[in-house]
Amino acid sequence: MCLAVPMKVIQKKGLTATVELDGVRRKIRLDLVEKVQLGDYVIVHAGFAIEKLDRKEAKKTLNLVQQLVQEMKK
Repeated sequence: MCLAVPMKVIQKKGLTATVELDGVRRKIRLDLVEKVQLGDYVIVHAGFAIEKLDRKEAKKTLNLVQQLVQEMKK
């Protein structure tokens, strides 16, 4: 099973970006998503942004992931 997570774009140069989630940074490719800007949230899978999310939806998804992690720790 694979997991794709929302990450925030913190740097961008051409079709390459640096994204961050909870202090973890990754370099990714933007070939599959148009008009990505700094501060946008993208769904990242296998090193590629596969979808752009609005900020509200990204925060909602990240909150759900955090809840799942907390439940798994119990």
